[in-house]
Amino acid sequence: MAKVIDGLYYAESHEFVRVEGEFGYIGITDYAQGQLGSVVYVDMPEEGDEVSAGEDFGAVESVKAASDLISPVSGEVVEVNEALEDEPELINKDAFENWIIKVRLSDNAELDALLDAAAYEAICK
Repeated sequence: MAKVIDGLYYAESHEFVRVEGEFGYIGITDYAQGQLGSVVYVDMPEEGDEVSAGEDFGAVESVKAASDLISPVSGEVVEVNEALEDEPELINKDAFENWIIKVRLSDNAELDALLDAAAYEAICK
């Protein structure tokens, strides 16, 4: 069973958001990285870009497939995880620690539409 962490918000498209104050750290879930296999490339937006809930913001490529990244929330990208540029496989080591982008949340109400850990776990079965 894939790891699911309480206290995070999950999208049905297998992205997570960890909220810290006005910021959200977005990445793919442990379940998603397990389905993809060995991650070889992460396409990320630029700092200063805007992302919108439900819209693509990049992609993750693995030896098996490429998968679009769908933003679970809207906001401004304030940081990208530069470590993933040189070591995209960090996502396979710990998907939750190796977030992809950090955004300044523009609408906290969007979090209400996301899944909690129990609901996300149920769709992964």
